[in-house]
Amino acid sequence: MSLPSSLSSLAERRHQELTHLNHIQAWPESLQQSLLIALGCSDFLHEAFQQDEYLCQYFPSMFDESDRSEDYRSRLQDNLSKCSDENGLMRELRYFRRREMAYIAWRDFTHEYFPRCDWSLEVSLSHLSLLAEALIVESYQWLYKQACIDWGTPKNAQGEEQPMLIIGMGKLGGGELNFSSDIDLIFTYPENGETEGARRSIANAQFFTRLGQKIIKALDQTTFDGFCYRVDLRLRPFGESGPLVMSYAALEDYYQEQGRDWERYAMIKARVMGKETYSHYQELRQMLRPFVFRRYIDFGAIQALRRMKSMITTEVRRRGLNDNIKLGSGGIREVEFIAQVFQLIRGGREPSLRGRGLLETLDAIKELGQLTAQEVDDLTTGYRFLRRLENLLQAIGDKQTQTLPMDERDQSRLAFAMGMADWNELYDAIQTQMNTIHAVFENLIGDDEEESENSIDKSYVELWDMAHNPEVLENILQELNAEQAEQLTRHIIEFKGDLKKKTLGPRGREAITHLMPKLFSIVISREDASDTLPRLTKLIQAIATRTTYLELLDEHSGALQHLVRLCAASPMVAEQLTRYPILLDELLDINQLYNPIELSQYKIELHEFLARIPEDDMEQQMEALRQFKQVCLLRIAASDIAGGLSLMKVSDHLTYLSEAIVESVVNQAWLQVTEKFGEPTHLEGRDSKGFAVIGYGKVGGWELGYNSDLDIVFMHDCDTNTYTNGKKEIDGRQFYLRLAQRIIHIFSVRTSSGILYEVDTRLRPSGASGLLVSTSEAFDEYQREDAWTWEHQALVRARMIYGDSALQSAFNTTRHDILCLARNEKKLQQDVAEMREKMRGHLGGKKAGRFMLKQDAGGITDIEFLAQYLVLNHSHQASKLTRWSDNVRIFESFAEQNVMSEELSQSLIHAYCVMRNEIHHRNLLGFDADVADTSFDEERRAVVTAWNHWFS
Repeated sequence: MSLPSSLSSLAERRHQELTHLNHIQAWPESLQQSLLIALGCSDFLHEAFQQDEYLCQYFPSMFDESDRSEDYRSRLQDNLSKCSDENGLMRELRYFRRREMAYIAWRDFTHEYFPRCDWSLEVSLSHLSLLAEALIVESYQWLYKQACIDWGTPKNAQGEEQPMLIIGMGKLGGGELNFSSDIDLIFTYPENGETEGARRSIANAQFFTRLGQKIIKALDQTTFDGFCYRVDLRLRPFGESGPLVMSYAALEDYYQEQGRDWERYAMIKARVMGKETYSHYQELRQMLRPFVFRRYIDFGAIQALRRMKSMITTEVRRRGLNDNIKLGSGGIREVEFIAQVFQLIRGGREPSLRGRGLLETLDAIKELGQLTAQEVDDLTTGYRFLRRLENLLQAIGDKQTQTLPMDERDQSRLAFAMGMADWNELYDAIQTQMNTIHAVFENLIGDDEEESENSIDKSYVELWDMAHNPEVLENILQELNAEQAEQLTRHIIEFKGDLKKKTLGPRGREAITHLMPKLFSIVISREDASDTLPRLTKLIQAIATRTTYLELLDEHSGALQHLVRLCAASPMVAEQLTRYPILLDELLDINQLYNPIELSQYKIELHEFLARIPEDDMEQQMEALRQFKQVCLLRIAASDIAGGLSLMKVSDHLTYLSEAIVESVVNQAWLQVTEKFGEPTHLEGRDSKGFAVIGYGKVGGWELGYNSDLDIVFMHDCDTNTYTNGKKEIDGRQFYLRLAQRIIHIFSVRTSSGILYEVDTRLRPSGASGLLVSTSEAFDEYQREDAWTWEHQALVRARMIYGDSALQSAFNTTRHDILCLARNEKKLQQDVAEMREKMRGHLGGKKAGRFMLKQDAGGITDIEFLAQYLVLNHSHQASKLTRWSDNVRIFESFAEQNVMSEELSQSLIHAYCVMRNEIHHRNLLGFDADVADTSFDEERRAVVTAWNHWFS
């Protein structure tokens, strides 16, 4: 615990100088011991005790409080209440700062040797930040009251008083202020207007400009007692040439129209000083959030941060700032850049990355798996080490510096305060920490160097450069052995010409120039280049003015490779990516891209996805539902294209996804409707909604395709004498009608991400003319007394996809009983055959020489109708035939129940699967569901033979 000899003599001499102060002689023994450390390590502390006799007297009592920062504002407010003029204000502010900074410096220098003190780096930085906030806010409060007396109170057009909001930027905003830091501020106010209550009114802008000038003077001006903080307002809009104070509207206009990359970084940490302006600040923060946190993944941040880092490095070299622990290689700024990369790239979609503090951001990066746990731990350890060192370095003389000292005494001070044996040990530790940080920085962000021309064949660069000269372009393509060089030439020239018509900024043009040769190098050598390239250029046309997406593809060669692979395999996927570029983010994580969510996890994953958004933000909830569906569809299609999923598994994934979405839509609609009307009273004591969704057709049969609609019917169990218990009481059945209407709206409304699903409810009792939602009893009665044969056919492929156990039981009973009814075989044959002929006449045989896989004779619909007919005809004798609603298992049950032979059952299952598989892959390729008339000849004969056997 004893000081090195070089510091001990200095400490003893200073201690002797202060012994004439009786107050210090009266300090307790514990403080007397640490006083020598403080005096030996810090010139600032020595000067503070020399200048301030009150501090010497008051100092021991400062240790009585566990957290002094809690009372900064109230104590300062009491002190300032005694001030009668601005000179008195400035004097009290400086006294207060000196005394509290002395306490903080003392803690910083002595806590290594008095470990019982709870004084971590975070506690120190928090005290420094809250002290600055207290000085800023309380000086504002005092000056605002005085300004209202002198110039009147600023009001808006409605007569509401207008405050000035002081936005703390940088480390002040993040609650991580340095010991001797400048404070970066921006002044703003909500609305324009004029002052009231003075002899002559002035504009709010003039009032707040004068007030801002007085605040700067109160904090920044050097007096006999020193100064509080150097105030820097260069981060405000237009910098030093801009107005000192701006209204919200002016701020919004500026950031929307002229905001630059570095201003986005600065705004991440922006925080309004003082809790009393919180409600006003929420409005401001919501206004600025789209500027700071882009809704899409923003990979332009990497390149922009590279440029900033390059400029800083150049400045460090120019100014000879060697051994700078902030700006040097592996310094504090590199940790900040790493955190900002993830905040700017993903903060729009990951709320956990929107925090202002650096350490909390690193925790979020670790939690999200954006860096390895080891990398985050290394960054955290290095950052803590350097920030503590920086604070001690500045607390030596209360000077703003981040450069390691050349002076041996200061080196000895730092080594001792950091718990090191000597300067060499400390210096080695500093280099180790900075090298570790720089390794992570290099791996993630790299240097701002142009990509080597050798990394890509110059021919592809020339291909883009010469995309205005058909002859040269075609020659280059032929040299590259490109298929259909003439067609590719025309397309590339046309694409570049169309691109010139778009308004691309410098970043966009640069990204295109880098990206296109890379794209050509992947696509041109493909046999299907003439088909694939137009799909890709259509996508690039769509994202050309959204530079972030171009930079994403330019930055990540892997993402570009996967994009080409998917677009080549499926025009459907290419179209989806073109319409919703936000999906490009999915190309970055191969493990997720080619591995869809587990079937049992869709509901859990969707719940977690939506949990990031407030429940009452219905617009964003609907948008998130659509984004979740699109992401899942892309992953399913990618795995399908890669051969990782069979046809049946694809349908399973699409069906389970739809069920998760149906449940979420019902829950969202329920929240909206119950908020207005309350819940039906028959649900009291029940943990359910008394509501069900029945899926028919493809969703009922677990056979959804990529573009399938949802055929659904709604049911409830509310009786006629039930009302809701909300502020606005309505009939219970009217409530369920409103609920069903809301569900359809959520599915069908078109947002920026399209619609959720096309929904068809015409299979409900009485069809389009019937009630949108019916009771289970009414559904049962309709099926028994009024339903047509084709409606009973539809029931074969129906199941409940959402609902409670009581309604599940009621529906299953109705379905089972209806399917098991004894029917007149001839009448059933006639009804089914007539419906089939009607459909075939309406939908089949539309293309000469082509076989329509679904509707022509021997196609899929014949197989489906055959399954439905046999279930309806035989279930009264073999009730197990009603168990399944999908065609494959229905045909398997026919063999088990001796309705047909095992051989015929397998033959029809085979025909059904291969034709479905063909439709499926033709959908992926964007083709219609028809093939050459000679295709599937054997399968079609088997189906026609079976059809004729039962319907001759």
